[in-house]
Amino acid sequence: MKDTQKSAKSATAKRTHEAFSDEERAAIKERVKETKVAADKADGESALLEKIAEMQEPDRAMGKRLHAVIKASAPSLSPKLWYGMPAYAKDGKIVCFFQPAQKFKTRYATLGFNDAAHLDEGAMWPTAFALTKLTAADEARIGALVKKAVS
Repeated sequence: MKDTQKSAKSATAKRTHEAFSDEERAAIKERVKETKVAADKADGESALLEKIAEMQEPDRAMGKRLHAVIKASAPSLSPKLWYGMPAYAKDGKIVCFFQPAQKFKTRYATLGFNDAAHLDEGAMWPTAFALTKLTAADEARIGALVKKAVS
């Protein structure tokens, strides 16, 4: 009976391992580390800024600008890392996050909003935005979205 259970667990573990890409497994490992750091009450903003500093251009420049815009628009949000990405939380729940293009080797970065964001508009509204660069108009729009998200 134990041999059957052991082989079933091995097969399940192997299928789970194969179900995730290398990038996804790396993100999961980063999330585990973040959970341990949070348990140690490490400074979320310094970890977030370190992660942005590790990024390559143009993600680094966008990450820095987004951080400034989000902090100015909603100082009540707590910066932290979430699956290895810069994120901002309210009452422990992630409101928005920045996914650099290099994270999952996509052609654009993403500014995403989770369900804790109050962006509801009718029966359908966007929860993620593709970013290739940030203009002053984009930054103003992002600032308004972040303010609305935390209202």
